[in-house]
Amino acid sequence: MIKRSTLLVTNKLGYIRGHARPPVKCILCGVVQRDPRVESLEIYRTRRILVSLNLYPYSPGHLLILPLRHCTDIRELTAAEQRELLAAQKHCLSLVEQVYQPRGFNIGYNQGESSGASIDHLHLHIVPRYRNEVGFIDVIGGARVIVQDPHETAAGLRAAHRALQRAPSRRRRNAS
Repeated sequence: MIKRSTLLVTNKLGYIRGHARPPVKCILCGVVQRDPRVESLEIYRTRRILVSLNLYPYSPGHLLILPLRHCTDIRELTAAEQRELLAAQKHCLSLVEQVYQPRGFNIGYNQGESSGASIDHLHLHIVPRYRNEVGFIDVIGGARVIVQDPHETAAGLRAAHRALQRAPSRRRRNAS
């Protein structure tokens, strides 16, 4: 398990207001294209899907799964993108469980401006939930303390991904 000693208070509000955003049309397309102006916490990618740690996580291990192709609506996904996204979702649940042992997950999309989406590129959130964590009101009220630097989280999840890729085929099938 990764050491959880770093306290980090994130400031997503500045990002949402555009103060901390790099000058690119789409942040997630910048991550996909490895644009040097965009900070990337990529864990891995497949032929059609990218998995990244959320730069402004609600909890340690908060992942984003997105199509490499820019789209804004889940109904735009091709059948192949849907299959790879579902496989990535299952794999990511195994990764986060292996590294952090959460008590549950919130999994979902914020699609459209009124949903709370701050990025107009379809992405699936996987948010691990832990015992005794602060609640949703604390998160939206801006009083959220993250117990691990996202860069440490990314390093641990990348290592777990590599380990699962090397695991016997039975475990890979369950994670795919």
